[in-house]
Amino acid sequence: MHRIKILFVFLIFTSFNVKANEAKNWLNKEIDSIISAYQNTDLPNENKFLMVENTINNNFAGTGIAKFVAGKSWNNASKEVKKKYIKLFKRHLALNISSMMQGYSDQKYQLTNSSYDEKNKVTLIDMEIFSDTGSIQVTWRVKKSKDRFFVIDLLVADISLVVTKRSEFNSMLKNVDYKLSEFNKILLEQNQSSYQKIIN
Repeated sequence: MHRIKILFVFLIFTSFNVKANEAKNWLNKEIDSIISAYQNTDLPNENKFLMVENTINNNFAGTGIAKFVAGKSWNNASKEVKKKYIKLFKRHLALNISSMMQGYSDQKYQLTNSSYDEKNKVTLIDMEIFSDTGSIQVTWRVKKSKDRFFVIDLLVADISLVVTKRSEFNSMLKNVDYKLSEFNKILLEQNQSSYQKIIN
């Protein structure tokens, strides 16, 4: 009986490792494709941004993140307003990441530890980014749904991107009485301004 228990634990542990490694390999491929684009000096900034935006749309749980970040303003918004907001939010994320990538100057990165959280069905993948001044610790939270992986959050120095965005947006939503339709106008204006800075 004792041997059976040990074998059972071993099989579970092996299964978790397989799931974690599968997600890690997927993430590594996606990151490499974006970095390769930014290393290509012949590629226009607009094309680089479109590649990032496509990656965000395909690989981030954008709708779920957008809904969480919107907070209580989500509940009273119409279907059309929500749809427009999700589209604007995804572009906002892409613009944020593109802005950070513009400062990329051949820093090296390494995906280190990966572990599978069975309770929440989430894989945690640690990444270290190296530069001349030191290194930055990043943790990706990845979830699998319908045979596809999606990023559900990103932690930089243990600070959640999703929670930070919710706090940031809440202060702006408060100024428009939590009306998502009005906030969409603000987000659209911000996106247009950020886009011009990125492509020029």
